Amino acid sequence: MAVPSVSFNEGRIADLIEEELRDAAHLDVFRIGDNLVARTQLGRQWRIALAGHTDTVPPKGNAEARIDGDMLSGVGATDMKGGLAVLLETALNSRRPIVDVTYVFYAREEVDAVHNGLREVAEARPDLLSADVAVLLEPTGGIVEAGCQGTMRIKVTLAGERAHTARAWMGRNAVHRLGALLEVVDGYEPRRPVISGCEFREGLQAVEVSGGVAGNVVPDAATLTINHRFAPDRTPEQAEQHVRGLLEPLLDAGDVLEVVDWAPAADPGLDHSLLKALLRNSGAPPRAKLGWTDAAFFAARGVPASNFGPGDPLLAHTVQEQVHRDSLHRVYRVLEDLLIDGTLPQGSRDCPEWDDDIPERLPEL
Repeated sequence: MAVPSVSFNEGRIADLIEEELRDAAHLDVFRIGDNLVARTQLGRQWRIALAGHTDTVPPKGNAEARIDGDMLSGVGATDMKGGLAVLLETALNSRRPIVDVTYVFYAREEVDAVHNGLREVAEARPDLLSADVAVLLEPTGGIVEAGCQGTMRIKVTLAGERAHTARAWMGRNAVHRLGALLEVVDGYEPRRPVISGCEFREGLQAVEVSGGVAGNVVPDAATLTINHRFAPDRTPEQAEQHVRGLLEPLLDAGDVLEVVDWAPAADPGLDHSLLKALLRNSGAPPRAKLGWTDAAFFAARGVPASNFGPGDPLLAHTVQEQVHRDSLHRVYRVLEDLLIDGTLPQGSRDCPEWDDDIPERLPEL
């Protein structure tokens, strides 16, 4: 927490994590840019990827890490240095897991997807990200949040005609035209599909408005940027057509609607035995991830992915970011149980000597 790691400045924290990982003889460690991948190579039947991003959003009066009793506060405490701490501790301590594990510490998740460190690793060494399932240690309050929403940014630029404001009737005010668009967006009724027992909730929100020429000129252009969150039962193409169907009836010749950025959704994918075991160990029913995470990155590559980490997701990116010691310990224990105990289905333990790998303290857990 004391090492600043705002997006594009993850070098120091990557150095710190790399130093810890390279002291672990049971891990093969690879560094690609400011991204780290550490793997066990035990020949197990299945491989699970556990991943977390090292960057944070910029601080706002909360740059300094603070400990008050059992609470740790500061930028990134929730999203997601609490998850990083659990991930690193799991990597160092799980020396003989009953499944092979890939630990991924990656940069630049909090910025546009084109900069994402997972993409950098995938381009250089796609084999390092191969897995049967993936778990992102994003803040979920210790509840399995399955899959994730897709996200899309759409810019709508409306045309007008300039005129002097003293003779406004001679022009067409593009900013005024935004009113009809905003009314549609404000009145949007979100779909709430239930997928694999998880209820997703779609959304349509205006996030930016621009327009205007001068204080005495009728504006001839105005732009509205909209963010659309869509459920995993829609492809990005289907989501785009859905938004176009809502807005295009309001557009005239010369108006432009364009998708400027998008990321796909991820299906909950809870059918795999490893995710079923994680769900059982968590002790709570799953819920949909109402937000976008890199679960979608893995899902797009055919790897079922969920989110499971410490910290209240409602505090992410706020000045109140914090994580409690109990939340860290609980998530760590659930992952530890998943990697070393006997909750996996019969026949999944392909190594006959796996019983010898269980620590003596297991009965106490």
